[in-house]
Amino acid sequence: MAVEVGQVAPDFTLFDMERKPRKLSEFREKNVVLAFFPGAFTGVCTHEMCTFRDNAAKLNSLNAQVVGISVDSPFSLKGWATQNNLEFPLLSDFNRKVVTQYGVTWTDLGGLEGYVSANRAVFLLDKGGIVRYKWVAPQPGNEPDYEEVNQALAKLSR
Repeated sequence: MAVEVGQVAPDFTLFDMERKPRKLSEFREKNVVLAFFPGAFTGVCTHEMCTFRDNAAKLNSLNAQVVGISVDSPFSLKGWATQNNLEFPLLSDFNRKVVTQYGVTWTDLGGLEGYVSANRAVFLLDKGGIVRYKWVAPQPGNEPDYEEVNQALAKLSR
């Protein structure tokens, strides 16, 4: 069942790019930009995560923490983060439990029959862990409207 606006975001534990277990609930002191993406080392995903990186000052002013999630291994995420100077947490959902729980799976990505990845999606969570904004891409190649995300965050920071 998909996670919807108004619901408490289900907590989870995933490994980060340093292979440390990280819980969603550890970020509750901030507004959270939960950004699901299909795969590291791909053009659109790199652009999206680098856009969040480049907007760090704006996001910090809105008391927001970006957390990226994909089905990539922690090892791949580490290399990709290093290559792109991504300093926010990237979490590995290699067993695909969280993408399924949040209702953001994408099947047959890139024409690879049977391959299940994350679809591109953004969930904004307030400090209490309530989903206040949800965007799911109609196709994994679509990016979120970054200005809309910033506006939704600004409402949470009031």
